Amino acid sequence: MSYSIAIDGPAGAGKSTIAKKIAKKKGFIYVDTGAMYRAMALYLIRKGIKPSESEKISKACKDADITISYENDEQIVWLNGENVNPYLRTEEVGNMASASSVNKDVRIKLVELQQKLAATNQVVMDGRDIGTCVLPDADVKVYLTASSKVRAKRRYDELTAKGEACDIDAIEKDIIERDERDMTREMSPLKQAEDATLVDSSDMDIEQVVEAILGLCK
Repeated sequence: MSYSIAIDGPAGAGKSTIAKKIAKKKGFIYVDTGAMYRAMALYLIRKGIKPSESEKISKACKDADITISYENDEQIVWLNGENVNPYLRTEEVGNMASASSVNKDVRIKLVELQQKLAATNQVVMDGRDIGTCVLPDADVKVYLTASSKVRAKRRYDELTAKGEACDIDAIEKDIIERDERDMTREMSPLKQAEDATLVDSSDMDIEQVVEAILGLCK
């Protein structure tokens, strides 16, 4: 039996934090789409392809099989049958993921893999275009947002807690610019699906958001 929950929204809205908690409470698979893009980046690096070689990226990405499973509460990302968790967080992979994720063929391939995962499992997926493009028939769709001020404050608290010096106004300016980019990009722009429920978390804590979304699940 497959059942899917799609959570979309702008950067810094807390999508992945919320999605992971909901998946845990429901016993569903949290589909970390970012980790799937990193696995694809690793695959391309291993093929000796450079971030600038978009034609080679387009051709090679079609042969990558990427999926996610959970064992003892740990997410495992599989690339052509190999557990690639230890290799996904390097700087090199991050840079390649950033370059390759804008490639149309990479996006098409990963959407296909994400849909395959959702067709046979109970999943929670978050991103920018899950309810509109990846899982248009999701059982529950949520558009999670918060004001740019609130999102900047959360990011500021997160960074200062790690001991990093930062400027809250610069963070908010970044967030506003990123929203603009995400909403106006050509492929699968960020927008609220027509049948999605809007959840504004500006004045809510994490548990209240989780409860609100669980309340939408029949």
